[in-house]
Amino acid sequence: MISDLADRLGLAAGARAVIINADDFGMCHAANAAITGLLDDGHIDSATVMVPCAWAPEALAFAAARTDLDVGVHLVLTSEWTDYRWRPLTGSGTSLVDAAGYFPADVLSIEQRASDADVAAEVAAQLQSALDAGVDVTHLDNHMGSVYGLLTGRDFLAQVLPLAARHGLPFRLPRSMEGTADDAALQAKLTEAAAGADALGVEIIDRLWSHPFDAAPDESYEQVRDGFIALLRAVPAGVTEIYLHPMVDDDELRAVVDFGAVKRGHELRLLSDPAVLQAIADERLVRIGWRALRDLQRSRRP
Repeated sequence: MISDLADRLGLAAGARAVIINADDFGMCHAANAAITGLLDDGHIDSATVMVPCAWAPEALAFAAARTDLDVGVHLVLTSEWTDYRWRPLTGSGTSLVDAAGYFPADVLSIEQRASDADVAAEVAAQLQSALDAGVDVTHLDNHMGSVYGLLTGRDFLAQVLPLAARHGLPFRLPRSMEGTADDAALQAKLTEAAAGADALGVEIIDRLWSHPFDAAPDESYEQVRDGFIALLRAVPAGVTEIYLHPMVDDDELRAVVDFGAVKRGHELRLLSDPAVLQAIADERLVRIGWRALRDLQRSRRP
């Protein structure tokens, strides 16, 4: 299932377009060091900032100084690590916090307990903070899928999509489960959500891909790299976002995360690996950024 997005972007018939996005910009310095380098070198097409996190000011300052790069906002409603936590910008007296006053660690808690009004206020505050910092925000996406209603069916798209529409921003929402899962119920939910985005004039992608967040204990870098190359070779026609979490695998990162430090370090390495770059060239994948979708969306606004 693909849309006419590639055609409307002016791409050639049958083009296999990819947006390679780095999530979790601003989560920690290890993320910032990796992502700024990858953006500078053109090895990723965009990144999204976790505005409530302690290292977000560094990421926002970089983005404000480099408005030629595609940087969006990674809307946050969860705080998943044990020893490193973050709180809502709207304060701790809302339905968005756990007993310790932080965002909850799991998506289920948000779906079950967060109020629509509190979610709307928080995501608006996160976007506004990035804009106030001088970032030319190109798009919105969501940390841990907490607005999609994947666990209970209760989503927060009615709070996020109008925000995206008001600001003329595309949003990470795939039209299709192609290449990820064969789930008729989830596809039906996506189709309904896509119709809502279309009604508001919010541009969305054809599909959203990644690869497993954590490497198996005995999985080598070469195995991770080869798995990513296989993913690239499988990209079909249309517009596919591929998101990763590249970070410097150092003492800070290992103190922050409960798992996945090795994999995040692998992702930093593979994004500049000559074998990966050659695969992109061999497959004739068309690299685009979210700015192209934003420009298209804004060109169609009344």
